[in-house]
Amino acid sequence: MKTLTKAEEQIMLVLWKLEKAFLREIIEEISDPRPHSNTVATIIKILVEKEFVGIQVFGRMHQYYPLVTKEMYSKSTMKHLVKGYFEGSFSNAVSFMVKENNLSVGDLELLLKQLKKKQG
Repeated sequence: MKTLTKAEEQIMLVLWKLEKAFLREIIEEISDPRPHSNTVATIIKILVEKEFVGIQVFGRMHQYYPLVTKEMYSKSTMKHLVKGYFEGSFSNAVSFMVKENNLSVGDLELLLKQLKKKQG
């Protein structure tokens, strides 16, 4: 799956939240300072070309909707991150987070419970 720039990701976060929206609605959802509508329209055009966003036409109006779910993109991004920075090892990634104090013992226990539930 292709990766997104920060600006593209910002638009996708809005679309994932709204599920479908017109350009004006997307712009209204972006926090200040809001980009110009031409900028947002250009980013959406790129997202359509990358096959992340679909279009439904209503006369002269276009309504946009995500073609890729947030979960699909998150999964792909996480795999790419682990492959690129942790030699493909999720255990190395978790060890790094523990070492950097980003993951507590409680978090680890919760992860273990979830893993045991999946296996059981």
